[in-house]
Amino acid sequence: MQTRKKYIFLTFLASWLLLFFFGGDQLRRFAFFSGRKAEARRSWPRWTDRSLLQSFADPEELQRDGDPSPLSPRERRAAWLSGSRSSRCRMETCFDLSRCERHGFKVFTYPQERGQPVSETYGKILSSIERSRYHTLKPEEACLFVLGIDTLDRDHLSGHYVRDVDEKLRGFPLWNGGRNHLIFNLYSGTWPGYSGELGFDSGQAILAKASFDTRGFRPGFDVSIPLFPREHPQRGGRLRRGSLPPKKKYLLVFKGKRYLTGIGSGTRNALHHIHNGKDIISLTTCKHGKDWEKHKDTRCDKDNVDYERFDYQELLHNSTFCIVPRGRRLGSFRFLEALQAACIPVLLSDGWELPFAEAIDWGKAAVVGSERLLLQIPSAVRCIHPERVLAFQQQTQFLWDAYFSSVDKIVHTTLEIIKDRLSPHRSRSRFLWNALPGGLLVLPEFSTHLGDFPFYYLHHATPLLPIADRGPVELREATTPELEMAPEQRASEHRPGQEEEQAPHGTNLPLLPPQLSDRFFPFGAIQTDAVLSLDEDTSLSTSEVDFAFSVWRSFPERIVGFPTQSHFWDPEQGRWGYTSKWTNELSMVLTAAAFYHRYYHSLFTEYLPAGLRELVDGLAACEDILMNVLVAAVTKLPPIKVTQRKQHKEGVAQQEGCSDGAAGTPPPGQRSPPHPAAARAGGTAGPRRFSQRQDCLNQLADWFGYMPLVSSQLRLDPVLFKDQVSVLRKKYPSLERP
Repeated sequence: MQTRKKYIFLTFLASWLLLFFFGGDQLRRFAFFSGRKAEARRSWPRWTDRSLLQSFADPEELQRDGDPSPLSPRERRAAWLSGSRSSRCRMETCFDLSRCERHGFKVFTYPQERGQPVSETYGKILSSIERSRYHTLKPEEACLFVLGIDTLDRDHLSGHYVRDVDEKLRGFPLWNGGRNHLIFNLYSGTWPGYSGELGFDSGQAILAKASFDTRGFRPGFDVSIPLFPREHPQRGGRLRRGSLPPKKKYLLVFKGKRYLTGIGSGTRNALHHIHNGKDIISLTTCKHGKDWEKHKDTRCDKDNVDYERFDYQELLHNSTFCIVPRGRRLGSFRFLEALQAACIPVLLSDGWELPFAEAIDWGKAAVVGSERLLLQIPSAVRCIHPERVLAFQQQTQFLWDAYFSSVDKIVHTTLEIIKDRLSPHRSRSRFLWNALPGGLLVLPEFSTHLGDFPFYYLHHATPLLPIADRGPVELREATTPELEMAPEQRASEHRPGQEEEQAPHGTNLPLLPPQLSDRFFPFGAIQTDAVLSLDEDTSLSTSEVDFAFSVWRSFPERIVGFPTQSHFWDPEQGRWGYTSKWTNELSMVLTAAAFYHRYYHSLFTEYLPAGLRELVDGLAACEDILMNVLVAAVTKLPPIKVTQRKQHKEGVAQQEGCSDGAAGTPPPGQRSPPHPAAARAGGTAGPRRFSQRQDCLNQLADWFGYMPLVSSQLRLDPVLFKDQVSVLRKKYPSLERP
């Protein structure tokens, strides 16, 4: 018994000593020693292996997670992305805002290096900038600089890889460590890791990069752009499908290469698990690379046979959802292909900073999944309500057309996002970026209030009457209470500022310079939303003006007017034709007598590049066609013709059967002489003017990359127009008179 007690006591004593020796500090945290209770709760535990731990970690160790061991390729990529390129850069710290305050948002492109040609794709990017309204030839005026060195492909195995970029950048006096520079990149890294490394120090430059990893992306500074192929159009890029079927043949599809080894192979090797051969088609092929047969598995032969049974484009356009997994890089060409085909992208690319995510709400157009949850994708997409599916499809079409259909739009979207950062108080809201007609066509310089744009609101009207300077102008009060008169005088021969060009006594009329495109200048005198554009020889009754204005109030985003023209494709000459003949279709309402929203003056002057306005001034018979093309490009809708008036007084119209006194032409005694600018351009010579207008139409189609005009067979008349009822019951009886 004594021996037993002895061993129990020794065991208890040994346990107590061990507990006190190894866990004394931990016991103090439970405040067993009340005298030091407060101090014990505030102190850090003193671990027995504290001698092996460092007291503090420097910032470099924190960036690489303090791992002193050799890094794997994946870890090296993460370390490079997080630790280099001035990762703390923001617009406030790495961008000189003062350069943009002097001359506005101007972009200077470096001249290309001699003996160093750029790729076709980079040439398109430079051309997009040089043709835009942002471009300047003077570096001292520039807010942003774009290199003439091709930085798109930084894979050193590529034929377009440019060497010694660092050395070349140091030789540029404007480089300044990359400050106020924009660098475009589509491909970074190479086999086998495909890291985000560019191979040169970009410093404080903004990166517009495809396949951007979220860990290396600098929010509010860098811009993520889509990966697009070399064949992507410079401009234009129309949608391939005009309407969306209520239900497509397939629910979910994928057809592409699966990588047997290396980065990106994990997800693609698992795609066969969701294939059911019915409404879910997932096809992969092992034929990728030169040595694929060395790594092929037991499924390769069957997969290769099934792969050839289906056409990729047929699957793409006949499926509701399209799987967009990561490839070797995070981005994929099929992302834009799915958007164009109205196939809702199902994104399986963890860590990908989606293109233009700063502005675009991808939750309305794509399903963002996780690579680890691949097997849950089929059940997830089946649960999406049909109404939401339709909304997704419509949004894919809108986003494609607004931001991704051409290199021009990708580049301009990048520049506009950067421009919005410079003036946050005057930037576009996220709603404007994600609703028709899109952020590129909504100018924050005009307004930041939705009610000021024709797409969301309508208000009052202002008649706009350009008048040649041939003497005093008589102003008469408008008979329509909603209209306010604000006529304008056009200077024909002399520059403003000369004494003889002063406005008539007792009036406050701004003088227009002699350029024809300045007819659509956004004058401050135009305060109402609606603009009534009239030529000096136009004759309209008050009933016609009242009715046209009432129609415009229902369609404020369109041009509503009287004289019309139309366009057609001439297959023999291989070009667009222009006609003013009586036809069953119309595509233009001439601004000789038309209502439209005043916002289109701002778009015409500030959105269109200077080269396009110079084209109009050079032809001297083109400004109204350009206005129609612009409105059609914005709205994707045709203009609206009202009442029976058909022809406008043009030389060619007279030739084609519009005789004196025909509808839309004033009586001979009331006609004004032709405008001097039109006379200099041959306005009295019908065939020459007609030829100029046809040339104008074709040059505009070439500039836009497609023909924006939309044809219509619609004409609007009053409800009781020519009905067999009493004239007293009709609101506009005078419109029925010949």
